[in-house]
Amino acid sequence: MKDGKKKHHFSPEYPKGSGSQAGIHGYGNFGQVRYLPFQFVKEVCLGKYNNKNSRKEPKDLVNENIKFREVLVIDPDGNQLGVMMRREALEKAYDMNLDLLCVAPNAKVPVCKIIDYGRYRFEEQKKAREAKKKQHVTEVKALRVSPVIDQHDFETKLNRAREWIEDGQKVRIDMKFRGRMITRQEVGKEVMNKFTEQISDIATVDKAPALEGNTMSVVFSPKKSSK
Repeated sequence: MKDGKKKHHFSPEYPKGSGSQAGIHGYGNFGQVRYLPFQFVKEVCLGKYNNKNSRKEPKDLVNENIKFREVLVIDPDGNQLGVMMRREALEKAYDMNLDLLCVAPNAKVPVCKIIDYGRYRFEEQKKAREAKKKQHVTEVKALRVSPVIDQHDFETKLNRAREWIEDGQKVRIDMKFRGRMITRQEVGKEVMNKFTEQISDIATVDKAPALEGNTMSVVFSPKKSSK
């Protein structure tokens, strides 16, 4: 010991019953054994914890994050293994090369299930992605027409509205009455009714033509396809 410091030598063998199959064991200065969650070991191998700034504590109560003294344990097949002490339950999961997840922390006796936490997280994220895909955000497209619109402009606006409707979008038609035109609303209503009639094969009226201030509006939605 040239440096005058005492060196510690530890046996490379895992202590009996230490749950060595659970992952990596780290030996402290006094030969104590600490257990790293199996999921943590896998994520380290995937490089998820290489960036210190990206470290996030898991929201789930899993493995060493479970602090309850006693828990009701359920095996991977859904069978109840009974109430166990926390350490015993963890060892049971580690012996299976799996993780212990608390699925009902508010129960009288917290319920924990033995699972592959990495696979569980993957499935949860997959479900979230699928749910997000099914959330169809409908955008309302707006077109402005005049009460005295000519036929060519009318057809152009109609074709544009049909394209949006066929793409699954809602369409709002706005008609602004300027000056003395406000006294001839019936002219504007005729245009709106004609527009509604010629788009009725693919769209339904969400909001009937109504005058707000000096602007008349009507909203169309795509017709739901019958299965």
